[in-house]
Amino acid sequence: MWDVPMTELWYVSGDVYLGSLAIRHRLTPELRREGGHIGYNVVPEHRRQGHATAILGGALILCRPLGLTKALVTCDDSNVGSRRVTEANGGVLEQVAGDGTCRYWISVK
Repeated sequence: MWDVPMTELWYVSGDVYLGSLAIRHRLTPELRREGGHIGYNVVPEHRRQGHATAILGGALILCRPLGLTKALVTCDDSNVGSRRVTEANGGVLEQVAGDGTCRYWISVK
């Protein structure tokens, strides 16, 4: 789908599936516009409990061995939760594109 090497992981607590994570190892022109290096999801019944912040924070740790020094994360301008999660992990807003896509860069630690 993305046509780049990816790491895909599940986020679980015991035997409970909480969400997923995708780290795209490099960017295509399309991923630079929307998608970025990191995508994550938390299932609805486990949202607003800090899981998304933890998933993104863990993803940043996994980006370093891939040679990334900064990671692009995108979300829709109206997705306040994702914007807060990204900013809580050090995301710096580069721009809000005309289609409403927010582009954040995060330094990889």
